[in-house]
Amino acid sequence: MIQIYHNPRCSKSREALQLLEETGKPHNVVLYLKDTLTKEQLTALINKLEITPIELVRKNEQVWKDGYKGKELTDDEVINVMVENPKLIERPIVTNGNKAVVARPAEALKDIL
Repeated sequence: MIQIYHNPRCSKSREALQLLEETGKPHNVVLYLKDTLTKEQLTALINKLEITPIELVRKNEQVWKDGYKGKELTDDEVINVMVENPKLIERPIVTNGNKAVVARPAEALKDIL
């Protein structure tokens, strides 16, 4: 099942959702700011994306600038920060089986469909 980790307030996330809906493929929308991810779920997403945790952080968010910018954090600490502050998770993330992509631009999701 295709899943999109979606923030309805984000234009890039809305674009990716629209593109996904246009494919007609069944999918599940995860409102990750409301239904927050566990550490295990976020770690699994990072592994599917084949990136390091810091690559998934939205570094321009004020929460990051105020509390974490410039600090030396381990991967585990970065994951914990994102679990505690889901607003810091880059979006949208689209998964399909064992594949995942940060759909920025939205067309990037076509790589995993």
